Formats: sequence, C-alpha cells, structure tokens
Amino acid sequence: MVVWANPSRRLNRVFFAFSLFVSTWLFCQWEAGHSDHGLAWVRIACAVAVGVVLMMWLVKQTVAEPEGRLRHHLVQMIPWAVVGLVLAGICFTPYFVPAASTGERRLYGWGYFVYVSTMGAMVVGLFFQTLWQMRSLTGVRKLELQLLLFGTVWAGIAVVSLMILGAITGSSSFNRAQSIFVFAFYVVTSWAIATTRVLDARHMLAVSMAKVVRTALTAAFGWAVYHLSAGFSSEVVALVGAVAAGLWFAGFIRPGVWRAFRLNRSDAESRRAAYEVARREARPERLEQAFSAVIQNWAKAERSVILTAGANGFIGAGMDVANDGLVLQALRQLRWATPERLARERSTPDREELARFLRENELGVVVIGEGLTLTALVGVGVAASRRPFTYLQVTELMELASIIESALERAHFSVKVQQAEQLATVGLLGASLAHEIRNPLVTIKTFVQLLPTHHQDAAFRAKFFKLIGDEVNRIDRLTEQLLDLASPRAYTAEMIALHPVLRTSLDLVAAKATDKHIEFQTDFRASPDTAWSDGSAAKQVLLNLCFNAIQSLEAREGERWVRIATRNTPGGIEMAVSDSGPGIAEEIRPRLFQPFQSTKSTGFGLGLAICSDILANLDATITVDPTVPGRGATFRVIFPCQPLSS
Repeated sequence: MVVWANPSRRLNRVFFAFSLFVSTWLFCQWEAGHSDHGLAWVRIACAVAVGVVLMMWLVKQTVAEPEGRLRHHLVQMIPWAVVGLVLAGICFTPYFVPAASTGERRLYGWGYFVYVSTMGAMVVGLFFQTLWQMRSLTGVRKLELQLLLFGTVWAGIAVVSLMILGAITGSSSFNRAQSIFVFAFYVVTSWAIATTRVLDARHMLAVSMAKVVRTALTAAFGWAVYHLSAGFSSEVVALVGAVAAGLWFAGFIRPGVWRAFRLNRSDAESRRAAYEVARREARPERLEQAFSAVIQNWAKAERSVILTAGANGFIGAGMDVANDGLVLQALRQLRWATPERLARERSTPDREELARFLRENELGVVVIGEGLTLTALVGVGVAASRRPFTYLQVTELMELASIIESALERAHFSVKVQQAEQLATVGLLGASLAHEIRNPLVTIKTFVQLLPTHHQDAAFRAKFFKLIGDEVNRIDRLTEQLLDLASPRAYTAEMIALHPVLRTSLDLVAAKATDKHIEFQTDFRASPDTAWSDGSAAKQVLLNLCFNAIQSLEAREGERWVRIATRNTPGGIEMAVSDSGPGIAEEIRPRLFQPFQSTKSTGFGLGLAICSDILANLDATITVDPTVPGRGATFRVIFPCQPLSS
C-alpha cells in the first residue's frame, strides 16, 4: 500500500524493502512460539532483526538526503552492515543460545548478551545520529525524521529492553510482546509515510500524553466515586454513578489538560479577527485586503493571496488560474494542496500542474472555498520558520477560508444589488429628465428656426449664442449626472462639500416632483458643510430617500411636500429627509433597513437596505424617527466630519 501510494517516490520504495524485513521478522517470531524447532526460528528471527535495524538506517538516510543516490547511501551503510553481519553470524553459534536450552530451562550464552548490547548500541547510535541530522534540516524532512525518531527508534529500544528482561526473568511473555511493539510501530510509521497529511511528531506526542493523563485522572476519579458510593448503595447504582461522574469529570478537566500540554488551537484569535472583518467591512476589495492581513498574521508568513472567480478565471496578485484549467480541476478534487502532499501522492497531469503553480508562486498551501455563487482560492506563502504547513494548520486554514468565502459571497451579492438599485433609480429618473432635456431642446429649435430671418440682428445673435450655450451646458450637466449615477463604482470616502452634492441631486429629481405636484423644500443650515463621505454615495442615498418620499405621497390628498434639511451635530453633519406622507407603520420599523422589507406594491424593498450598507461602509449612519400619528416619515443621515480612525 505504501508503494502503491506513489511508486515513483524513493522513500516509499525503500520503506517497502524495510517492510519485507519486518514481515519476515514477525513470521519468524510466530514460528518460534508455535513450531517444534523453536530455537532455530529464534536464531533466524534475531538475524533478521539485524536487517531491520539496517533498513531503519536506510529509511532515515533517505528522508534526510532525498536527493542523494541510493548507491551513495549503500556505501555509507557499509560500517553498519559489517557490524550487522557479525551479529547475524553470532546468532547461529552455540555462544548465542546453547543447544541444551529448552522452553522450561532457558540458557543464554555470552554471544546473546553481546548481540543484545550491540543491537542496543546501534539503536542508540541511530537515535543520536538522527538528532544530529535534524539540526541542519528544515521543512518536511525535519518533521518526517521526527516521526521516524519517535516511532522507529523508540520501538527498537523497546524491543531490546524486552529481550534483556526476557533474559533476566526467563519469561517468554517478554519475547511475545516484542511483536506487538514492532507491529504497532510499523503501522504508525507506514501510515505517516504514505498519508497525504504532514504530521507534527511533537504535537502527536503531546496529544497522546494529554489523552493518557486525562484517562488516568478520569479512571482514578471514577474508582474513588465507586468505592465511596458502594458503602451506602448497591453495586449497580455505585457503578452507574461512577460512570456518570467519570464522564462529567472527563469533560470538566479537558480544557485544563489541553492548556497544560499547550494544545489549544492556534487559530482562535484569527477566527475572531476574521468574523470581526466580515462584520465590519462591506466592499469586496476591502474585505480581501483585511482578510489577507488576518491570514498573514495567522501563518506568520510574508504573503497571502485571496482570489475570487471572474469571467476570465482567477486573476490577481500576479496569478492566473483558468476556470477550466488543470489547477482548478485538481484543487476541486483535493480541496487543499501543499507541495509536500503533492510529492507524496501518485503523480497525475493536473497535480503536476498544481505543483508547478505552487512552486512558481512560492505558496506553501492553497485551499479552495466554494459557495452557491462564488468560489475563492486562499493561498499562503512559505512561513517565516520555513516549516511546512501541517494537517492541523491546513484544517484551520480551511475553516478561515470558509469564513472568507461566505463574507465575500455576501459582499459580491450586495454590490450586485446596489448596482441593480442604481440602474432602477436611473430608470425612474429617465422620464423626469426627458422633460428637463426637452424644454431646452424646444428653445434651441425655436431659435434655430428664427436664425435665418434674424441673423443680421446683433442683439438676437448675442442672445442666441448665450442661450444655446446655457441650454447645451444644462443638458450636458444633466446627462453627466445621470451617467455618474448609473456607473458602478466603489465608494471611497474623502472630504467633500455636502451642500453642492445635495443641490445637484435635487436637480435630478425636481422634474418628477413637479409632475406629481409635490413641493420640494430645503433648509441647509450646516456651516461648515464639509463632511467625510463620497459624493456619489451621498447622491445615491438622497435620491433613494426622495423617491421613497415621492412614492408615499402619490396617493395622498391635500398638502404634499418633501423637506431636506441639514444641521451640524457633534462630530458630524445631519441630513434629514421628511415628508407629509402617511409615515412608517410601527410593525415594520424594526425591520425597515433589512432587505426585502417594503410597504409598496412595486419594487423589492432593497432601497433602504442598500442605503444602510453604503453609509455603513463610509462610517455614516441612517435612522428613522419614531412614528407620530398625523406626521410623515423622517429619515436622518449623519455624515462624519472626519475619519473615525483619526
């Protein structure tokens, strides 16, 4: 299975040769305990064990020097092989185990103790050599050596210790336990080599120790509860009570044990920061910048990228990922990728292309987050420590990517809805502007018709040229404002004079109000009127509020007016839009700024929700006054006079 995972990887092939020795040793151990020729099988098993240690050295060397040639490794192994051949030869001499040795009366010669002590020295030497080599290694090779160190070497030490105990006590149970230790080590090591997950040996050891400590404490607590309750209750009740108390105690001490072994997740603060960014920001580009900073801080890396799908694929940060390319195909299949994972798995064209993508862009990990309408790629550069990303870190990044994808999907949807609302506003303005544009055109047409008979009149020509210029400028100004309102854009706050923006906005809607016989009143008292906002955003908000007011007055009899007023407030400028309409129903006020809340027969109820999103993105606020019978609605927008960060 290890070879099948990736036949082209040398470590997998070397580990296969190691597996043959381990399998042979286990078979010999079995025969030694069940055959009539047990002593012969013991000699063979001990000789094969020498080969197991030599193969352990070769596996270690392959991990430490994966670029080295196999012949070079075999030459380096010659001193170890010479010692191993001597030990294997001793196993078949009477000095190892005398022929008179039986199952009831076990005898050991001096060769046996030489064999055991030399094997122990070889394992200890392998241990320290591995430690020495780890000092100069970084990245995945260091992590793999750690796994071999805590697996292979400690299993070897356990086997040698059991052989010594068996010789001292004369019990065969220690010899049988050797197979259990070796088999357990082999399963763990083979899984660690073949798995696509990069594992951290220190983390695995800490988790194992934490679970042992937690289990021991829980067992002791349950035992104490059982014996205390057994004195005044039946055995069954005492047992049930002890189990229940043990389960409660296990959950109670888990946080403390995890803190003691420093196993608390490293992404808790990053997840809180990601949620805060998702709550605070509304524009996709600002979300991506803020999330990139969160990812960089989490990974302690110099670079992070967040790419979202567009019509031409994922483009940005110097990267180009086609929507139908091999890179995206591989990522959709794998869900996450690191260079170490791709090196361990069987090679395919799409995974080779993905490995090239990671290498060229210097990424240590990339994950994919897919929602209903948006796909996001989150990549992180190589960490400053040069250590590869472990599987624990990959799962943390995938959770962060899920938060990022959800927030970006909401932001992109919000932008599309805002653009749709902008176009709807432009559509409403179209009929009104037709009147505004038709009047100057009629004037221009009349003067053009009179020009042939009055071209000699200097006063007529002067008036003609002035009127033509004024009317054309008016048409040009109206169309520019209409195009500016219709064009999609990202709102950016800056210091603006608010009153000119409001006056030009009212010019756009005045004709529609006149057609509906609605009076527009203004009371601009704010002085100074400089606000920290975006002119187009303020215009969009005012037009939405004015159109809402006009629509609420269309079916109303009697006095009909809309008033726009400004005044200075501490730290900002308040713009109030009031009308003489029926007001806001009390039951809808709590949900007024949520999407799809409308009291009109037409529209989707998105206008006020969009206004709220636009203003929140510019550090401004919008509220509605409490409902008062007999009075219309009053919306209040407060624009800050300076950035909140200052």
